[in-house]
Amino acid sequence: MENTDLTRAEWRTSSYSSGNGQCVEIAVLTEVVAMRDSKRPSGPILRFTNEEFSTFVTAARHGQFDRT
Repeated sequence: MENTDLTRAEWRTSSYSSGNGQCVEIAVLTEVVAMRDSKRPSGPILRFTNEEFSTFVTAARHGQFDRT
């Protein structure tokens, strides 16, 4: 997964993004979902299996990362 070729990745931001520069971008490929900071596109990239990313999104939707 670490060596996944991302040169043809099509990066996108959420349609819920407010445009204030506090965004992440994702690229969905066959074997991985890649995520990066929109302000630093040449910076580090996180890679998730499809199952890992699905688990992350489900947890976020259920508020598991909300600050109290």
